[in-house]
Amino acid sequence: MIEGVRTTPLKQFIDERGKVMHMLREDSDIFDRFGEIYFSCTNPGAIKAWHLHKKMTLNYAVIYGQIKCVLYDDRPESSTKGQVDEYFLSPENYMLVTVPPLVWNGFKGIGTKISIVANCATIPHDPDEIIRKSAFDKHIPYDWEIKHK
Repeated sequence: MIEGVRTTPLKQFIDERGKVMHMLREDSDIFDRFGEIYFSCTNPGAIKAWHLHKKMTLNYAVIYGQIKCVLYDDRPESSTKGQVDEYFLSPENYMLVTVPPLVWNGFKGIGTKISIVANCATIPHDPDEIIRKSAFDKHIPYDWEIKHK
């Protein structure tokens, strides 16, 4: 796992009325501070990548659909420099992925329906705080195609 990244299994409470999906509480050891919550809706096959935040920590959970979330570490002083991690997030694999600042990240909608990714970020969105690259940037060693093993 990339240095500073954390995964946290999340609880769902299901009964005949529906369900409640927990994401993040202020008394959790994962919680740092609240900046904003937003939902990113991703169409099947669409790729939203690459970006990194200079200051913001991301807390991703998928409440509907399924994504492949990919992280890449190119921080010069990191013990995991050069590492790529993949996480498959969905209500069936319900977890929180916490991404620290300066880690490249992106995701791809997989399956046949739109995916809804919730992000509880530690600071409000600031366009001067984010760096973006193309999903197919050659400096990030990742291929978004399906890997048949």
